Amino acid sequence: MRTNYFQFKPLNIGRFVVWTVFALVLIFAPLVFTSSLSHTMLSQMGTVVIVCLSYNMLLGQGGMLSFGHAVYSGLGSFLSIHTLNLISNGSLPLPVSLVPIVGGLFGAFFAVILGWVTTKKAATPFAMITMGVGELVWAMSLMFPEFFGGEGGINGNRVAGSSTFGITFGPQIQLYYLIAIYTFVCTGLMFAFTQTPLGRMLNAVRDNPERVEFVGYNTQVVRYIVFIIAAFFAGISGGLAALNFEIVTAEVVSGYRSGALLLFTFLGGATFFFGPILGGILLVLATVLLSEITKAWLLYLGLVFLLMVMYAPGGVASLIMMNVRVMMFGFFKRLWVRYLALFVTGATAFLGAAAIIEMVYHMQLNAAESEALMFLGMTLNVNGLNAWVGSLLVMLTGIALFELVRRQFKHDWDAIQIDIEREMKRREALA
Repeated sequence: MRTNYFQFKPLNIGRFVVWTVFALVLIFAPLVFTSSLSHTMLSQMGTVVIVCLSYNMLLGQGGMLSFGHAVYSGLGSFLSIHTLNLISNGSLPLPVSLVPIVGGLFGAFFAVILGWVTTKKAATPFAMITMGVGELVWAMSLMFPEFFGGEGGINGNRVAGSSTFGITFGPQIQLYYLIAIYTFVCTGLMFAFTQTPLGRMLNAVRDNPERVEFVGYNTQVVRYIVFIIAAFFAGISGGLAALNFEIVTAEVVSGYRSGALLLFTFLGGATFFFGPILGGILLVLATVLLSEITKAWLLYLGLVFLLMVMYAPGGVASLIMMNVRVMMFGFFKRLWVRYLALFVTGATAFLGAAAIIEMVYHMQLNAAESEALMFLGMTLNVNGLNAWVGSLLVMLTGIALFELVRRQFKHDWDAIQIDIEREMKRREALA
């Protein structure tokens, strides 16, 4: 006689709270930030979060550095805008809300075609193949204007088909909530993928492909399947972007777009699941807000990326998690003064450097209009020596003080890590 025993895992309260908070943020964000610009930015953040998470399936979870991931989100955008036009013409009886699914299916379709060749190699050869594929598709986008629309792109109208419960997706807030639903569902599905046997096997392929092959798995097949799944989610993001902007141009499949995904996924933190979410938010803030504040925004972005590579290669997510660990053991009170000093000295160095950068850009772009430059309420004369010398002194002073504080901070940080290890051993001995 056999007896079946049913075992239930305890409810993960922490995970339930995190996902509930995530859902509440998506629901109430447009009610807190009520301007049209805020709704537009929130919509962009939702689409970018999906594509950054899909990119991290390759980079963070699979160790596959891709320079052409925008190909699949971009092709998903093009097929979505064509589908939207068919709906507008009455040729296709499909709800507008399902257009992103069409983008995802076509993203996966093109990954099926291009992915097998792309995933034949790993590491550097894989990166070079993705770059070649990306350049090939971008060149094709200019060669076939009948499909890609040439330099002007393809336009569409998301207010098409029959409305359901008065929802036409004309108002931006209606489209935002559609994007929010897709963002929550896609994020949940991609997180669930990390817990599947295929997701675990992908981590193994990343860490030790030789051992994976030794136990009988084909590493290329694993990479190929994940490549298709990532392209599917990227295509959904492209479909949502097509609905949001109602225009798709060749820029969506460019190397610039793929590079931006790589850059901000890394800045957010590719080693943590929520890192690309932070990266997607930073991408929109940089391209929308920072680009409006200064014409030198790409230079600032490059400097931030350089500093992150030097001092925090794990991205913003790693900084957050390291400090959460310190807080959990009650040692953060020993660091907050150091953090304050790092912020003040770093801000001082940044202000000096920013003043120099802005004066250089002003001389190159606006010198014929005026010698004076308004910078944070101050008037700087780009043709005067005082502004240059003063900015240089502020920058150098800030750098020197920052380095001094950084060394003191590192000493305290290392001491706290030793104390944490001792506390962990003490708790293990008591357990």
